[in-house]
Amino acid sequence: MLEGQAAGEGMGMESYHEDWTDSQRALYDECYRAGADWADDPDTPSEDVQHVINLAEADDDTLADAEIDFAPLVDAVTEATGEVVATVPASHDDPGFKGFVDGVRDGTSDETFGI
Repeated sequence: MLEGQAAGEGMGMESYHEDWTDSQRALYDECYRAGADWADDPDTPSEDVQHVINLAEADDDTLADAEIDFAPLVDAVTEATGEVVATVPASHDDPGFKGFVDGVRDGTSDETFGI
């Protein structure tokens, strides 16, 4: 746990990058919660959840600095930042991308996809 943070504060704080600012950590947390909620929604198609899990498991070399326009991810970053975005960098260094995909992966039950 990071010094100065209360236990349980921010579900995914163990996944922060050391050099992230407080605002990047807050973006991660917001997108993490959005990803977990989206994955838990019974109306979310399982194929879409599997797609995001695949993104979460991919390394940055595989992602090749692509920009993603996947609507639930873009919506999560837009809501978290208050700024309209059209794409999100597909990189585990990006707090919005990493937060969302971590939230989806962690929010999906192990029985669902065998994770």
